[in-house]
Amino acid sequence: MSNEINNDELNEQRRKKAENFHMEIQDDSFGGAEEINSYSGQDVKEQIARESKRSLKKKIKAEKKELKKRNKHNRRMFRWMWIVSVLIVGSALGIYVVTGVNDLLAINRTESAVVNVKLPKNPDLDTVTAALTKSGVIKEPSYFKMYAYLTKSGDDFSQGDYELRKNMDYQAIITNLMGNSSRTDSVEVTIIEGQSVLEIANTLEKKGALSSKDKFLELCNSDKFDEDFDFIKEQKNNSKRYYRLEGYLYPDKYEFYVNDDPTNIIYKFLNNYEIRLHSKQAYEGYDKLYTIKKMMKKTGTNLSLDEIMTIASIVQAEAANTEDMYYVSSILHNRLNSDASMGVKHLGLDSTKFYPYRSADKVPASAGKNYKSRYDTYTLEGLPYGPICNPGMDAIKAALCPNDTSYYYFCHDKDGNPYYASTIYEHEANLEQIK
Repeated sequence: MSNEINNDELNEQRRKKAENFHMEIQDDSFGGAEEINSYSGQDVKEQIARESKRSLKKKIKAEKKELKKRNKHNRRMFRWMWIVSVLIVGSALGIYVVTGVNDLLAINRTESAVVNVKLPKNPDLDTVTAALTKSGVIKEPSYFKMYAYLTKSGDDFSQGDYELRKNMDYQAIITNLMGNSSRTDSVEVTIIEGQSVLEIANTLEKKGALSSKDKFLELCNSDKFDEDFDFIKEQKNNSKRYYRLEGYLYPDKYEFYVNDDPTNIIYKFLNNYEIRLHSKQAYEGYDKLYTIKKMMKKTGTNLSLDEIMTIASIVQAEAANTEDMYYVSSILHNRLNSDASMGVKHLGLDSTKFYPYRSADKVPASAGKNYKSRYDTYTLEGLPYGPICNPGMDAIKAALCPNDTSYYYFCHDKDGNPYYASTIYEHEANLEQIK
């Protein structure tokens, strides 16, 4: 009985609780509906935003992961390609270096045959390389050009015909091309005693030995050789001279190369003169041999070497033969040493009248019809400013050791026979005789 009561009470309590719970829900539904709805919308938006961010982050993360994976793959491929490229380039470079070094040292060129290599005027490195390749002297043209460039040899080649062996290394090839020991295109030129600078230039050009006549003439009036030759450095009246080297291009037989450099040619002339200057010679009336300068001291002359050479050049131009040279020299010295009482003011030499030209008909039209030389001894007192030609040793000796005479005048007939006179009256008589 008691148990049934308890159960009824328990059920009643449960019912009341259910009713109370139901009433609370209704109150909330009527009194706070708007609040519940409002709260629920904001929460959804935030949740959606959070979900969107999470999705975006996942997407970005996935993309980064994919990009990282792709980059890793690309880097791997790049490394492989780089390694393969290096191996290919390295192999090619190695082959190039090996073959180049072999050619550089002539290891791959054992044939000792001699070939002729012809270089044109003003050859550049490409022209030289092509000629060497064509003749079989080198096998790796690009390597030869690189070597020539690194050794600064590319601009030093000159025209010529060269004999080269096929088994020469690069340095031997370049040395031979820059020197003249292997050249075969030489010409023999004889410079006649008494030729002037202009006439020598014409002779050299005619023989094909001169690459530039204008350059040659320019150098003959320059100071380029002063430091190498004291006899040029000691000159005076340089501003009045036509050619400073006139008188010092020693007449002789020479061997030059075809289209040779004017500087090389002039050095040969001046070196030859210097040898003669310091060589001992035999002089008329002297038992011993003397150099030119020793003989100048022996005779006690107060003339300079340049003045002696000027007299020698006039003697060379005016005398008919070697014997006549000593008489003409005597007359020049007598005139230079005469006092006013002798009435000899000018040397009056035809050979100086049109210098640097040989005669009136040799004067170019560009010089003008009324050309007058600065060296004209009909108006200039004393010696001209320098030599008028390039004398030989006989004329130099005659200038140093003239005959002892009282003559002041000379002339020659059409056959070259000399006539000497001590006075103007005798001279006029001689002139009348040879007409």
